[in-house]
Amino acid sequence: MPGVLDPRILGLGDNTVDTYVDSGLQFPGGNAVNVAVLCRRLGARSAYLGCLGGDEAGDLLRDALAAEGVDVARCRRIDGANARARIAHNGGDRRFIGSTPGVRGRYDLADADYAYIARHDLTHSSIYSELEPDLPRIAAAAPLLSFDFSERWTLDYLARTLPYLDIAFLSYPGQPDAACTALLAACADRDVDVAVITRGAAGAIAHIDGQLLRQGVVPTTVVDTLGAGDGFIAGFLMALLAGAAPADCLLRGAENAARICTWQGAFGHGRPWRETPSGPARP
Repeated sequence: MPGVLDPRILGLGDNTVDTYVDSGLQFPGGNAVNVAVLCRRLGARSAYLGCLGGDEAGDLLRDALAAEGVDVARCRRIDGANARARIAHNGGDRRFIGSTPGVRGRYDLADADYAYIARHDLTHSSIYSELEPDLPRIAAAAPLLSFDFSERWTLDYLARTLPYLDIAFLSYPGQPDAACTALLAACADRDVDVAVITRGAAGAIAHIDGQLLRQGVVPTTVVDTLGAGDGFIAGFLMALLAGAAPADCLLRGAENAARICTWQGAFGHGRPWRETPSGPARP
């Protein structure tokens, strides 16, 4: 695709507060939030549209997005609990032990929101965002629509959502090449020109404009793997919008994923956290 100067990227949908129960820390996160912030750090003009709770977890997300220079003009602030994920760690590797959705899916998108989507060069959302009923109109408004399926996809879900997408990211760790290429073919059959499968330590495999490409992991010092996949997406999307060759897009993604592994949380901004009988306490 031709290069986009000064790209505008919108993260649309999910957020969460990643709660490290073993160390008593909490970090802002969620795929749509992370991609918006990490693209901002790579030079984009980023925005986030989603639902933040009225609690201290919502405060954490609001403050972190503001500190990162991400536009939140269309964000909802809703009375109630913010989405929260509880995470334990084995070394630097994460293990999810539970989550609560909070107010995350209460968007009620209006005409002004779709006009806002249309003003961005690319909108990114995810399977965690609960926006499936709105995808047709989102796709009509967005010049480019990117979507992360994580590991939660099913073939039925792909069949229902892929027709609205331009760029698809999927996780399929531990699977052989044959299974991955079959999955990429299923994406191509739904007219998705750019489909990327991340495979953990096996790197990534992609089908981009008719080309099948592979990318290995970039060695790094691992502090925390949380957000590495979102870092890959941000690096890839920024290179794609700049008009880079497909192989270079994959390399930029892998390099950014490696960078994210060198700090705690998807993009930092950690605050203390402790559990109380009535729920998470303010630090």
